[in-house]
Amino acid sequence: MRNSLFQPRRRAPRTLLVAAALAGAAILAAYGHRARAAADTAAANPPPSVAVQTVRALRGEIAQPVRGVGIVAAAASNLTTINLPYAARVVQMRVQAGQSVKRGAPLCVVQADPAAVLAASQARSALTLAQGELARTRSLYDQGLATQSQLASAHKAADDARDALAAQNQSGVASGSKTVTAPFDGVVLQLSAAQGEQLQAGAPILQLAGSGANARTNVTLGVEPSDAAALHPGDTLTLRGLSAALARTPLEGRVVLVGAAIDQSSQLVEVGASVPLAHTPFIPGTRVAAEIATRRGIHWIVPRAAVLKDSQGAYLFQVTAQHSARRVPVTIAVENGERYGVDGALDPALGVVTSGNYELTDKMAVRSGGDSAR
Repeated sequence: MRNSLFQPRRRAPRTLLVAAALAGAAILAAYGHRARAAADTAAANPPPSVAVQTVRALRGEIAQPVRGVGIVAAAASNLTTINLPYAARVVQMRVQAGQSVKRGAPLCVVQADPAAVLAASQARSALTLAQGELARTRSLYDQGLATQSQLASAHKAADDARDALAAQNQSGVASGSKTVTAPFDGVVLQLSAAQGEQLQAGAPILQLAGSGANARTNVTLGVEPSDAAALHPGDTLTLRGLSAALARTPLEGRVVLVGAAIDQSSQLVEVGASVPLAHTPFIPGTRVAAEIATRRGIHWIVPRAAVLKDSQGAYLFQVTAQHSARRVPVTIAVENGERYGVDGALDPALGVVTSGNYELTDKMAVRSGGDSAR
């Protein structure tokens, strides 16, 4: 009887276990169906992606150009006026405007004014007389026949006569004709005197512009005042003519000096440059333009279109190996036309997005269209 009473109780737990197992299987089947449905939906509707173009990030030297316009051989420090410290007549003019001359080449032949020659002759005679008077006064002083004051006066007269003759000799005045020669290699810019003309002391005969190694500055440029602060002596520049022919003949040079004031007529800051112009078509008076390289340094060189800006600053996107966008903060160090020189944690193995970057967010999926032309 005891066994018959407890037999049903032993069968009841097995029935419940079977029912629970069936219910669990049904739940798992439902979950599996839902997972497969979600997978099918994900396959049918992939996450959004953006088609982009990329370039390789390159690290190299880049400079920010400052542009200026100007003229060849217009710097005041490069011009020399040829004149004479005494009155003279131009007997013969040996050069003409625009002519190139070498150091020592004859420029003109002059003849000193007779009054200037007479003054030089009188200076020599006055020294001879003063020296003789000094010797006589010293002899009298030694004999006790002249005073110390008289001897001192004789010394002063001799010194004054010597100085006067030295001044005449320094002026170079001499009787007869004298040939005036070029003090350096250069170009005759203009003639201020004509053949046969009588000139006063100090009157200009011609103006000479230095060329080649003799020219400290042979190009004068004007740059915007806002750009002048970035310029320094020694900066390299590329010079081109404004004419179509000379624009295809670039020349390299260096900045020599940077003005510290704004020219009132042009409202630009004057910059003096030295450019080797010998045996080139860049003759004095040629209008030119130049690009001066400033802020030269080593940076990541990327297209301007690759760099974006928002409230957090400048940034760009690189495409990872998993085809997702990686936002990289950068600092713009140099602007050079359609290129930027930037600093930041760029990966040289990853492409930099140049097209489609406006649609990207960090970690967004991308479809790369390949490297675009730099």
